[in-house]
Order: sequence, then C-alpha cells, then structure tokens
Amino acid sequence: MTKKEQSSTSKEIPKHRNALIEKYEKTPEPKKEVTKELSKLPKPTGWRLLVLPFKMGEKTKGGLIMAETSLEKQQVASQCGLVLRMGPDCYKDKERYSDGPWCKEGQWVVFARYAGSRMKIEGGEVRMLNDDEVLATVDNPEDLIHEY
Repeated sequence: MTKKEQSSTSKEIPKHRNALIEKYEKTPEPKKEVTKELSKLPKPTGWRLLVLPFKMGEKTKGGLIMAETSLEKQQVASQCGLVLRMGPDCYKDKERYSDGPWCKEGQWVVFARYAGSRMKIEGGEVRMLNDDEVLATVDNPEDLIHEY
C-alpha cells in the first residue's frame, strides 16, 4: 500500500456507522415535543424547587433486569435528583444564603430520603422541595450508591 492509500483508508468511516450518522443528521431534533412536555410540569412557587428523582437503569451491573415495581420503589426512596425548575424566590433571602444559591436548574442535588412533596406525572414522579432541603450537589448521580 502506498502512503496515499493508507491515509485514505484510515480516514474512512465504516459503512454501517456512516449510515447511522446520516440518519441522525437528517432527523430533526424534537424540540417542540420536549417543550410541550416541560410545559406540563408544575411550576414551583415561592422558594420551592421541582426535582426529578434519579432513576437507575433497568439492568444491574450483573446483567439482571429489574422489575418495574423495584424501579418505582427505588425512585421513591431516591436521595438524588435533577433540578428541573426553581421558584421565583429560591435562594433570594440574603441573610440565609449570603454565599448565593446552593444549586441551579440542571444540577444534580442530594436531599433527605423522603423530603418534599411527591407528585405523580406521566412516566414517574417529581418532588417539590424547599430550597433549604438541598443537602449537596453531585456531578454524576451514578457515583452514589442507591439503596432502598
């Protein structure tokens, strides 16, 4: 093989991968659908946060597929969640939060096991927490051991 042939073959994308890339490049992002679903969620008032509890994967590290009831129990008892929305007064009290907000939208937070008010939504549940119920933030919820 010449150098020209080697360089051209090393840059080629396998046919099956190329087809996948083309499929996703042509598929428009479902931004309208996501926005529509977000509009269905409750809007927190005052100093409350809307949190989506972390839900483990359906398959364990050992390869076992967990039953739906086990997944639901685990989500109810979860101590970690994603901040979806914040009320207009979250962390505004300068006396209590002189260092600024403890978290922001899109961040993973840790809270007490049964903290907040649970609300059922399509596809699971969300929790409404007070701003002072956030105990910590984490970068990756999978770094925590989730037991129920």
